[in-house]
Amino acid sequence: MSLLLRNRGAMLLLMLNIFLAFTGIGLVVPIMPTYMNELGIGGSVVGLLVAAFALTQLLVSPFAGNWSDRMGRKKIIIAGLIVFALSELLFGLANVPWLLFVSRMLGGAGAAMIMPAVMAYVADTTSSEERAKGMGLINAAITTGFIIGPGIGGYLAELGIRVPFFVAAGAAAVVALITFAVLPESLSAEKRDVAKSDEGNKENLGMQMLRSYREPYFFGLVIIFVLSFGLANYDTVFGLFVDHKFGFTPKDIAFVLTFGSIAGALVQVTVFSWILNRFGENRVISICLLIAGLSIFLTLFVHGFAAIVAVTFIVFLAMDILRPAVGTQLSKMADESQQGFVMGMNSAYTSLGNIAGPIVAGILFDMDVNFPYAAAALVMVLCFLMSLSYGRRKRSRRSPVMR
Repeated sequence: MSLLLRNRGAMLLLMLNIFLAFTGIGLVVPIMPTYMNELGIGGSVVGLLVAAFALTQLLVSPFAGNWSDRMGRKKIIIAGLIVFALSELLFGLANVPWLLFVSRMLGGAGAAMIMPAVMAYVADTTSSEERAKGMGLINAAITTGFIIGPGIGGYLAELGIRVPFFVAAGAAAVVALITFAVLPESLSAEKRDVAKSDEGNKENLGMQMLRSYREPYFFGLVIIFVLSFGLANYDTVFGLFVDHKFGFTPKDIAFVLTFGSIAGALVQVTVFSWILNRFGENRVISICLLIAGLSIFLTLFVHGFAAIVAVTFIVFLAMDILRPAVGTQLSKMADESQQGFVMGMNSAYTSLGNIAGPIVAGILFDMDVNFPYAAAALVMVLCFLMSLSYGRRKRSRRSPVMR
């Protein structure tokens, strides 16, 4: 509790900032079928809209991190909230598809400014003993935002299809004002001056991606990409899929996604550490890849609201266990001096999956409503088979030592 209330409740305010940003990402999910009908757009455009957000976030994030070092965390967080508010307002006002793209790209830029600055703020204000707890609180806010976003969007849409975006824009504006008035700057003027004078010889994102290929944990990054690809694929067309096949309303879609996400998150919070300690990262990763792939494939054959809820729960449960299991494995495989690099690559490969998944899902959806999930299931199962081969190679490399 002391960590939450320290520095005029800075941690609580940071959690609210990051929660708001990731809630805004999910607002659009249950509402897109109606937007498709209103604006006459297809599944491929929906996929590109989701990818535009992730692409902009990927491109802006490295710059935003440098800006926060040079200008201070508070200014970048507030600027990100303002950009995010403008993106939500524009999405609610849009009456042509190109404005939706501008809105999503602004949203990606806003999220890219908020997230690294918030993470850096936590690093600035916590001791090494508190760091894991602080980062855990921020990640909990991110997860909760993802979970609640579709639910809020679906229920607010009952008041009007554009209402969720106006509410999100207003909330972001209010939080920006509160942050300006309450949040103290965490980075001293001396450190900002050092950052401004340090030109450095840092690798750009492209060079970092090439470097990651040579690292021993590269396959873990591949799994991160596949996980993000599969989950983004599943989420992007889920509303369209159940709308076309079963006639689900935005409220129905919101309930299914919210229930599946909350149930999966609860399992992660309560028994995840026991599962990982009991079975080990390699086995948990392989099993979750297989379960996720088979469950996504099963979605093509189930009928009825209860069956969709059950399958979605299993998909989210597998994904919610898989992501932190891979993150734990990556952290253990990387040297102490590479922790920042490997977590940066974790974020980069996640963004790449979030870009590729929606694009492929949208194109395949326009070809056949079942194709996106068939492709996602195939990719997950192939990655499961690769994980078995990777696990055998790791064991064979360790065996001479054990003799």
